[in-house]
Parts: sequence; C-alpha cells; structure tokens
Amino acid sequence: MARALIVIDMQADFCPGGALAVTGGDTIVGPINALMAGFDAVVLTQDWHPADHASFAANHPGAAPFSVTDMPYGPQVLWPRHCVIGTPGADFHPGLDLSRADLVIRKGFRPAIDSYSAFFENDRQTPTGLAGYLRDRGLSDLSFVGLAHDFCVAWSAVDAAKLGFAATVIESATRAIDLDGSRDRARADMRAAGVNLE
Repeated sequence: MARALIVIDMQADFCPGGALAVTGGDTIVGPINALMAGFDAVVLTQDWHPADHASFAANHPGAAPFSVTDMPYGPQVLWPRHCVIGTPGADFHPGLDLSRADLVIRKGFRPAIDSYSAFFENDRQTPTGLAGYLRDRGLSDLSFVGLAHDFCVAWSAVDAAKLGFAATVIESATRAIDLDGSRDRARADMRAAGVNLE
C-alpha cells in the first residue's frame, strides 16, 4: 500500500510571529522534514485566502476574532486575517523542505466559504481534487502532520477516513490552537471516524 505524507498548512501566519500563530508551530518543521523520506509521496496544503474572505472577523463589522457566526454551510469561527494571497504570511515556513513536495493544494480561495479540510470546502461538498489525485497515484495510506491539529489537520484526517483512505495523524508533528477544548473534541471526532492517532 503506497503511503503519502499530507503536510497541512505549514505557513508563516500559523507560526510564532504570524497573524494566527499556533503555539510551538515552528518546532515541528524539523520533524516533518525528517518524516518525508519515509513516504512514497508528499503533499503540502496551503491556506490561500482573498483579503475579503468571509471567515475574517475584520470583514464582519463589530465581530471579534474567534467569535462564531452562522454561514449558509453552518457555524463558522471568525479568524484574524491570515494567509492572504500574495502576502508573506501565506508563504510556507522558510525551514520546510519544499523539494520533496509532489503536489501543493491551495484551499480557502473562494471568498464566501472557508476550507479547513484538504479534501473539501467547509460545505463538505465542494472537492479540492486531492482525493482523485491520491487515487490516481495509488496512494491509499495517508499520514497527516502540520497545523493546526484541532482544525485543518483533524478535518482533513476525518474526511480521508470517510473517503476510504487509511488515515493516521502523527500527533508529535502537529500543534493545536485548542480553542475552548477543541483539541479534545478533535481527537474524539478523529477516533470516531476511524483515524489512527499516533
């Protein structure tokens, strides 16, 4: 069974000093680079938002960052502006080994809908194309690392399991935002979906 490492959103804005920094986010770059050699393929995802993105609190007058609003596709956390297309914050962490990447999947570029998962927009219906790519290459055993454990990593791993892939999250190579207990909820959701946590 061919194996792929899916590296989620290892971008400047999610690392210390960035607009939506995850505590210790930069400490997993080395471990992720070291893992790459053990896989048949490496896929990187990249949060890629227009400045007017609906998930940005700044685009909702009076809304505070990390508050929740209702979108047509369900509840949506309103984030600080981050990973805006063409800005330094959207760049990959400078220490990440890009030479091993077979594919870069950009997500969240549609202004009206957010995208946590590497497989679907947050409506759970609009595909990114990643599943087809992996199937075409015969990559059925997927391991997930990156940022953030409790949002984009968890949603990606759960979707992978639902789509019939073998899905593992290597927790030592992730870091969580942990917004109101979101890390524990994400772990429970992943286990319920059949994701292996290691």
